[in-house]
Amino acid sequence: MDIFDLLSMIGGLALFLYGMHIMGDGLSKASGGKLEKILEKLTSNPIKAVLLGAGVTAVIQSSSATTVMVVGFVNSGIMKLHQAVGIIMGANIGTTATSWILSLTGIESNNFWIKMLKPTSFSPILALIGVIFIMFTKKEKKHDIGLIMVGFAILMTGMSAMSAAVEPLADVPEFTNILTMFSNPILGMIAGLVLTAIIQSSSASVGILQALCATGTLTYATAFPIIMGQNIGTCVTAMISSVGASKNARRAALVHLYFNIIGTVIFMAVFYLIHAFVPFAFLGDSASAMGIAVIHTVFNVVATLLLLPFGRGLEKLACLTVRDTKEELENVVVPDEFALLDERFLDKPSLAMEHCKTVTNNMAELSKQSLFAALNLVGNFSENQAMRVSSMEDRVDRYEDVLGTYLMKLSSRDLSEKDSEELSMLLHTIGNFERISDHACNITETAREMYDKEMAFSEKAKTEMNIFTDALKEIVTTTFASFQNEDIELAKTVEPLEEVIDDLNMELKSRHVRRLTQGTCTIELGFVHSDLLTNFERVSDHCSNIAVCLIQTKLEGFDTHEYLDTMKREDNAEFKRRYAEYKEKYQLPARGKVTGGTENQA
Repeated sequence: MDIFDLLSMIGGLALFLYGMHIMGDGLSKASGGKLEKILEKLTSNPIKAVLLGAGVTAVIQSSSATTVMVVGFVNSGIMKLHQAVGIIMGANIGTTATSWILSLTGIESNNFWIKMLKPTSFSPILALIGVIFIMFTKKEKKHDIGLIMVGFAILMTGMSAMSAAVEPLADVPEFTNILTMFSNPILGMIAGLVLTAIIQSSSASVGILQALCATGTLTYATAFPIIMGQNIGTCVTAMISSVGASKNARRAALVHLYFNIIGTVIFMAVFYLIHAFVPFAFLGDSASAMGIAVIHTVFNVVATLLLLPFGRGLEKLACLTVRDTKEELENVVVPDEFALLDERFLDKPSLAMEHCKTVTNNMAELSKQSLFAALNLVGNFSENQAMRVSSMEDRVDRYEDVLGTYLMKLSSRDLSEKDSEELSMLLHTIGNFERISDHACNITETAREMYDKEMAFSEKAKTEMNIFTDALKEIVTTTFASFQNEDIELAKTVEPLEEVIDDLNMELKSRHVRRLTQGTCTIELGFVHSDLLTNFERVSDHCSNIAVCLIQTKLEGFDTHEYLDTMKREDNAEFKRRYAEYKEKYQLPARGKVTGGTENQA
């Protein structure tokens, strides 16, 4: 083996790892975050957890990615520690799918159809179709499928390059001696552990081992302990991910480690104990890619069947390793409302976007509560409720800061077109939610001023303000419901109501000026009245912004100004109908001659 063979092997390994990465990304994008959401909604049934963990890992081709997601779920409180145990065990089974696909390279036959089953035979066809999908189709779904196909083709090209590069090693005695050294169970296990820890993928390290089968010098005696070590080495990724996480998240990573260590020790102890009395003749045979896949699968299935009944024991062992302090045991832990925005989820953009929408919905609900609480303070002031509004406004500000920062980090990831549009929408709407809570504080301050100075509106002014308040509450409720449910049709009802609110604002200001000129209202109370109307009208403007932004995201080729112009055109029968309905619903009492009032009335 010369330097060029070495370079070919390194290049093949690079293509193999890159192909696996592309294929995994394509599979994750094609699923649109659905697989991850299924994991979140997992029941506590351990059998279902194992099957689900195996299924998800088989699809995304990485037990490390599944385990890191689970660590994130536990860290954010979505998943309990005992629920994570089954998924982690299932992930170890699911990761064997790659080795079975790679084992098909060993198929030998002159039959055309059987030869086509070899990945090296059909991967060029997949590569061609994949490239066509990527270059000549606009549909994002087909683009993702193209990535999967091209990723698989690159993976198989790398595998073939590695196998071809290591073939000359069969004639190198030193290489054979090194492999013989690894037939020692301890050394072989350490070698597999270190290799997998470095490349952080048991699927890839098993693939490398399968490529070495091309030399014909790799025996099962050497391969067996290396495979055992590979299962432990794959835990490194989850352990690194758990650094700085909550105690339960660190425990989830430890469950993964303990499962593989205990399973490996038991499996190897039993295997070599039996071998001491009844020697396994196959250990001296040359290993094949299929044989390695069998060993890899048998170990993980047996280890899962053996340790699944002791899942609670693994959980307790992890809890003994990462103990709670006395204070933590005595105090109730307050859930972190931003726990869903865990940076571990940034590697799964579709899942991260779902979490951002959930947190934004929570922000919207908080903003609405602060506004409604503030509206109730007008004419019915309470210092405790005023402090509650202020507290909620501080929390909404915090939401905007944390969400904005997280969304900006997410924007640098490889997002699908749909996720990119939704991210842009969220960045626009969180500012509107925050401004609505600011107006809630403004309304609270105005209510406090009225209370401190013993101001009060006349009965007629109260009636008018109540009508305006009801209209404002409806537009806020409608807007927030349309946003949270992504209901475009409901969002379309916001603009007609916003027009009615603009009319109410102008009419109430006009009536206020009339009262001022007649001397039935003081200038000081007039300022209070004007402040309330201004804040009400601004809130409705923000509602319009949110609704239009939602519609803009859902409808392609949408222009905001064009939409608003179209909505308000005289020939828009639907807009006119809805506008008329709201106009009738929030009609002010007819103007009448003002006959009286007090110094502090409007």
